[in-house]
Amino acid sequence: MSDERFTLDTNILVYSVDRTAGARHDRAVTIVRRAVLADCWLTLQAVSEFYAVVTRKSVMTPVEAGRVAGYWLDVFPSIAATAAAVRAALLSAIDRRASYWDALLVATAAEGGCAAILTEDLSDGSMIHGVRVANPFADAHPSPLVSRLLAQE
Repeated sequence: MSDERFTLDTNILVYSVDRTAGARHDRAVTIVRRAVLADCWLTLQAVSEFYAVVTRKSVMTPVEAGRVAGYWLDVFPSIAATAAAVRAALLSAIDRRASYWDALLVATAAEGGCAAILTEDLSDGSMIHGVRVANPFADAHPSPLVSRLLAQE
């Protein structure tokens, strides 16, 4: 197992329960299962966005989504946004380096000691707030970074 801490973006969490997402669903299920065994922390923002997305799109009922979100809060350490993370996200949004919500998620992850974020929403390989962006859906096979973060012994 890698000793690098990382986080998962909302899209990974959503794909992991959305059976209509095809190959993304299959890969996301694997990612979440392996992340539970790794040094993966979830931002409270990602868990909250997950609930909002899957209930708004009728992927899950509110009860089901609440159960899944609660489970993730039990099995993953979590990180909350701070005022400093909000300030950093505002600067990133103003500079157009990322959308406000993406920048807040990454700034929060950085404060939690995450070295990487798995997401399809940001530029693969870029660095934001000191956090490396890795898109686990970019290629047919995961990148070396994704493979290292999710490696199982």
